[in-house]
Amino acid sequence: MANHASAEKRNRQRIVRTERKRAQRSTVRTVVKQAREALRAGNAKLVPALVKEAESALARAAQKGVVTGKHSARITSRLAAAAAKLGPAAKAAPAAKAAAKR
Repeated sequence: MANHASAEKRNRQRIVRTERKRAQRSTVRTVVKQAREALRAGNAKLVPALVKEAESALARAAQKGVVTGKHSARITSRLAAAAAKLGPAAKAAPAAKAAAKR
């Protein structure tokens, strides 16, 4: 138990940060899981958007210290490699979306 005011404050901060990080980590896991499921199913239409969303969530989490940078890079790399194996259909979808926006 904390005996000093500063120790009590650190404990309160720890509790708040732990809850925040737990929520962010859960969100990242959900997004990565959705991307992996789309990859396993071979859904070429959904894969690019889900992989991009997962990469973004991982980068945000790494920047905020929720996960390490190496962990983020490793998962991102594996998702990108799996998406590349899916074929050109998975790569063409983002290009089509970009062309449609212009």
